[in-house]
Amino acid sequence: MKKFFQEIKADVKFKSAGPGQKLMESVGEKAPKEKPSKPALRQPRQGPTDEAQMAAAAALARLEQKQPRARGPMSQESIRSQVRKELQAEATVSGSPEAPGTNPVPKPKEEGSTHLAVPGVYFTCPLTGAILRKDQRDACIREAILSHFSTDPVAASIMKIHTFNKDRDRVKLGVDTIARYLDNIHLHPEEEKYRKIKLQNKVFQERINCLEGTHEFFEAIGFQKVLLPIPDQEGPEEFYVLSEAALAQPQSLEQHKEQLLRAEPVRATLARQRRVFRPSPLASQFDLPADFFNLTAEELKREQRLRSEAVERLSVLRTKAMREREEQREMRKYTYTLLRVRFPDGCLLQGTFYARERVAALYAFVREALQIDWLPFELLASGGQKLSEDENLAFNECGLVPSALLTFSWDAAVLADIRAAGTQPDSSVLKPELLSAIKKL
Repeated sequence: MKKFFQEIKADVKFKSAGPGQKLMESVGEKAPKEKPSKPALRQPRQGPTDEAQMAAAAALARLEQKQPRARGPMSQESIRSQVRKELQAEATVSGSPEAPGTNPVPKPKEEGSTHLAVPGVYFTCPLTGAILRKDQRDACIREAILSHFSTDPVAASIMKIHTFNKDRDRVKLGVDTIARYLDNIHLHPEEEKYRKIKLQNKVFQERINCLEGTHEFFEAIGFQKVLLPIPDQEGPEEFYVLSEAALAQPQSLEQHKEQLLRAEPVRATLARQRRVFRPSPLASQFDLPADFFNLTAEELKREQRLRSEAVERLSVLRTKAMREREEQREMRKYTYTLLRVRFPDGCLLQGTFYARERVAALYAFVREALQIDWLPFELLASGGQKLSEDENLAFNECGLVPSALLTFSWDAAVLADIRAAGTQPDSSVLKPELLSAIKKL
C-alpha cells in the first residue's frame, strides 16, 4: 500500500514538471511556441432603438434622483465648497436666502403688512401724549423733561432725578439725604449752618453730586452757589446757600421735599391700540410682528443663563419646588401679549397688554368699550376656563401669551333676570363709536 501511494506522488510530480526536452538539445534552447489562433470576427451589434434609449434615460434619471452619484475622494475644502453651493441653491429655490452654514430661522412678517394682527408695540409719552416706538421712548421722555424746565423747574428737576438715574438704590439714598437737609432747615430756621451745604463735603459728593438733576433741584427751590472763606484755609470753597426769599417760605420747602419723596420715574405707558373687527373665522389666528419676540440685551443674558441652568438641571433630580420655579421662568419668557375678546354678536375687541399685567386690566379694558359698563360679565379662555376679575393672576400665569382669544358672556344671574323679564339681551354690546370704526380682520 505504501508503494502504491509513492507511485502516485511521483506521477503527480512528473506531470507538474512541465514539457520535457530532448537530451541532445542545449539547456538554453526552448521549444517553439505555438502561435495563438486569430479570434473569429464578431458580427457588429445593432444599436438600441429610440424607444429603448428613451426608457433607459428615464430609468437613469430616476436612479439619480433616488441615489446620489458615487463621488471619488475629495478634499475638505472641496467638500465645504460643495456644501456651500448646495445650501445657496436650496435657499434660492425656497425664496429665503440664508447665510451658508446657519440654521434657517422663521422670520416674523414685516411691519406694515396687511396680514399683521397689529403693526407693532407702541407706547404713549405721559408728558406729551406722543405715540412712540420702543426705541424712541427714552429719547422722547428726556427731551420732554428738559423742555419742562422752562415752565416748572422744580417738577422738571424732580422728574430728572428719578428718571435719568437708573440705579434706584442710589436714587433713594440721594433723595433721603436731600430730604434730611431740608428737614434741618425747617426744624432750625434760625441756625445759619443748616442753610449752607458744602459742595466738597464727602456725603454730598458720594450721595448727591453723582445724580443727574440734583443741582437743578437745589437751584430751583432757592439755593445759590456762593464762594465762602474757610477758617484756617487759604482759598474759599463753594457752598449752596439758601436765599432769604426761600427761607421766608418754609411751607414751600416742605412741599418740595414731599414732592421729591413721592415722585416716581417717568415711563412711557403701553398703548393698547384698541381695535374692533367684524366677525371672522380668522379670529383665533394671530400674525404677530417682530416686537413681540425681539429680546433686549438683558433678556438675551437671561436666556443664556437659563440655558446654562437647564444643562445643569438635566444631571440632577428636581423637586416640586424646583419644577415650580422652572415654570415661573418659562412664563416670564414673553414681555407682551395680544388679546382678543369675542362678543355675542361675533365682533372682536383687540388690545395689547404686558404679559405680567393682571386679569383685572383686561376687565377694565373691556368695560370701557361696553354700552352698559355697570352690568357684571365674564370672560372665558379657551377650554371654558373662567377668568375671575378678583383673582390676582397675570396673563402669563394663565397661559394667555403671546396671544389669546377669549369669549365675552354676561353674568349668569344677570342673563337669567333679563330673560325672566321677557326680553332678550342686546346682541350689540359695544359702544356705537367703536362700531362705527369697525374693520375687517
